[in-house]
Amino acid sequence: MGENVIDKSVEGRLVQGRPKSLSIVVPCYNEEDGIAELIRRCRQSASDVAGDDYEIVLVDDGSSDGTWGAISLETERGRNVVGMRLSRNFGEEVALMAGLSAASGELVLVLDADLQDPPELLAPMVEVMKREGADVVYGQRRTRAGESWFKTKSASIFCRFLKQVSSLSIPVDAGEFRLMTRRVVKLIAQMPERDRFIRGMVAYVGFKQVPFLYDRDRRFSGETKYPVSKLVRLAIDAFLSYSLGLTRLSWASAAFLIVAIIAVSVYSLHAWLYLEVLPGWTSLMISLLVVSFFQLVSLSIISEYIGRIYLGTKGRPLFIVDQVKRSS
Repeated sequence: MGENVIDKSVEGRLVQGRPKSLSIVVPCYNEEDGIAELIRRCRQSASDVAGDDYEIVLVDDGSSDGTWGAISLETERGRNVVGMRLSRNFGEEVALMAGLSAASGELVLVLDADLQDPPELLAPMVEVMKREGADVVYGQRRTRAGESWFKTKSASIFCRFLKQVSSLSIPVDAGEFRLMTRRVVKLIAQMPERDRFIRGMVAYVGFKQVPFLYDRDRRFSGETKYPVSKLVRLAIDAFLSYSLGLTRLSWASAAFLIVAIIAVSVYSLHAWLYLEVLPGWTSLMISLLVVSFFQLVSLSIISEYIGRIYLGTKGRPLFIVDQVKRSS
């Protein structure tokens, strides 16, 4: 269920060569203008840490601009670049999963293609990992330059709320920017679920995980490729995957309705005994609407879970690789 599928025609090129000391995995979607600068900065940071024993894995998540052309050009004129093109747009979480599945490094750094997470922080993150004996060093944002007040606040509220309702310790003010050891990446790649929330999956793996405080930069070029609708979808996936809070809402609703029924019954008895005016249609309709509302909410929650189970039973691939290009 939700396994990764790589076309046999490209599988050999994807696994070619011996494992590297370091992999940098970058999911890309419509980032044509920033690819050259991204690779330049990643090369510099990687060579400072691993010499020439590294790879930069760029995953084109079905871009509609010239992103794949820019990636292909970099594989032809430079070293240590692996380009992977998915057959369509699968979403950032799945594209990141595709990159992690292809990465061979003993250490794996994940960052966004917009360069808001500076590649230059790789060396100090490696130092923290070695000093602390950690398997994961995750970037924790002190500030977020160039982002709207709404996006910053909504992301902060979501992270804190998810941490409260989840059984896992999911870091707040952290995104996908993190450095991981090989065993963590391997365990994540083996997880079968199809609704991916990488931050939650990393937290689930466990081991020692430590924060690395940093200031997030502005985008290098273009505009955000993550609109509010995608953020909402990610929040829903995260909440449904790592919290049973919604499944318990029905019990909370039932408890509320029991209290409401008792209160209405007491009031109706009092009105029948002591008041001239009996409760009429208004109170009756309000009660019916409240009950119907809770029924529909519970049904919607159940339907969402059943729909996810149904899609999971189909056994469709998590992603499909169209092309792979590797520097010679």
